Amino acid sequence: MTQTDPISFSSHDSQRGRRALAILSNLSYRTDQFSYYLREITFSISELLQLDWSVVTLCDRDYRILASNIELGDAGKQVYSLHGSLTGTVVETGKVLAITDATSCTQYGSPPPGYQAYLGVPLRTPQGKVVGTICCFDKQPRRFTQDEIDIAELFSERAATAIDNYQLYQQQLQFNHILETEVQKRTEELQAAQAKLVEKERLAAIGEFSAGIIHEIRNPLTTIKMGLNSFKKLDLSLLSKERLSLALSESERLERLLAEILLYAKPQTLKLEEIDLNNWISQMLRSLQEMPEATEKFIEYSPTTNIPKIQVDKDKLQQILINIVRNALEATPVGSTVKLLVSEQLINNQTCIHVHNNGEPIPPEVLPKLTQPFFSTKTSGTGLGLAICKRIAELHGGALEITSNLTEGTTVTVKLPLCSQQ
Repeated sequence: MTQTDPISFSSHDSQRGRRALAILSNLSYRTDQFSYYLREITFSISELLQLDWSVVTLCDRDYRILASNIELGDAGKQVYSLHGSLTGTVVETGKVLAITDATSCTQYGSPPPGYQAYLGVPLRTPQGKVVGTICCFDKQPRRFTQDEIDIAELFSERAATAIDNYQLYQQQLQFNHILETEVQKRTEELQAAQAKLVEKERLAAIGEFSAGIIHEIRNPLTTIKMGLNSFKKLDLSLLSKERLSLALSESERLERLLAEILLYAKPQTLKLEEIDLNNWISQMLRSLQEMPEATEKFIEYSPTTNIPKIQVDKDKLQQILINIVRNALEATPVGSTVKLLVSEQLINNQTCIHVHNNGEPIPPEVLPKLTQPFFSTKTSGTGLGLAICKRIAELHGGALEITSNLTEGTTVTVKLPLCSQQ
């Protein structure tokens, strides 16, 4: 403690001490009234010690005023900077600093303009850490008695405990938030894993059931097709030939549907191999352009440089590409161009294959249904093509996404992980 004049005591000090204890006994700290509690401390000190101004300051990464018995407004930071070295001395030494006239005794710093006497008391937590100060100012020079300092220290103890409790409360809230977020994340991951397991078991059961049913249907269907084909040798009327052609066409469609149901339902396995995606798509272009749906239409692909290699099942990736390119071609008029593009998403560590067409946009309410089994916008569609593509992409650890609007057209994106994630 530093003071320029001797300390004096009086009977008034003991009365003030009793008054201080009475005020402290009525002060009730609640976390949700933290600021109000500290303000009450500054008002109480100013009243008891007959001071012009009292503040509670916090020292964390920087000094800042937490409470004051007078309104500071926007000037608070500027006011603090004027007595910063005074407060800094109290925090660094951890001791009371009492100065009768800080305008003449300037070795510890200067008070704000208009103030002379200064009393600074450290805020020490129960763990012994100094977290800030109570700073008291008076406009006239004055000596601070030991009783006055003791009173200020009583209030500083309460303020330090409140600050410590508040910081612990904030840390607990932050920890609770982190814990809740982590629990929610883990719960969602568990739910997703459980959903995948249930879906896997469901598909396995459907696959086993479907395989038996399809086998029972295929045998008579094969016999029916053989019988229908034998009618081609007969001299039929034009109407009968049309009916025969329709029957054969429908039997072939039924055969394709059975094959797709079996493909969707049975468990999928991958035969992974590393490929250069640019080269692979370039080699696929001829096959894509020879599809019936590509007649009088164009497929455009410009290889992208520096695309990392990926590990995929080439046969299954070919199935995806053929399906989405065929859909894109069917959605575009004669003379239109379907564009293929490969891009890389470094953030997600993925390579993306984009298939874009400028056909009629897909309604927003239809978009999420396109990859659902047996949903189709085509009269002759099975509704399994995109569902199978989605399953294959997810089996690779990727995803299939579809976007569509009037200005940009429709884009189907296949996302596949890079080799580093395999």
